[in-house]
Amino acid sequence: MNLPNKLTVLRVILIPFFVVCLMTGHAWPATILFILASLTDMLDGKIARKYHLVTNFGKFMDPLADKLLVAAALICFVELDRMPAWIVLIIISREFFISGFRLVAAESGVVIAAGYWGKLKTAVTMVTIIFMLPDFGGSAVFVAEQIMIYLSLALTIISMVDYVIKNKRVLGGKM
Repeated sequence: MNLPNKLTVLRVILIPFFVVCLMTGHAWPATILFILASLTDMLDGKIARKYHLVTNFGKFMDPLADKLLVAAALICFVELDRMPAWIVLIIISREFFISGFRLVAAESGVVIAAGYWGKLKTAVTMVTIIFMLPDFGGSAVFVAEQIMIYLSLALTIISMVDYVIKNKRVLGGKM
């Protein structure tokens, strides 16, 4: 197993530790674990591309690990009453939809890369999670969190619509 794949596996391994820390009130260790896991995502991709270490395992597991990490954080926020469940459902549903969309395209030999809106959605969602993890409290922080949550939601919807429009040939079976 090459280094990028090891980093991806490490990210998956960190998820339960992150969840336990967050759910037991250890917000700062949870924040550090989330940031560390997020950094492995950036690092594994750069190493894989730079040293031509892209593998089928990495192509499959890297995006799955990212989705698991983000979903774990968002689901914990619901349990902690920090984020509405309906928003989390929309965000996670979009991820399942796009993953399925990519699988359909891949079966026809079409690779669909992440677009601008998807990358922006991911960045904003990650920053939102990192900002919310320490639970600073206070009304100003609450307002900032709400703005970030709804911005993440808006970008989730925009990126999905953009993705479908740009790749509608996949849905129509015209590759």
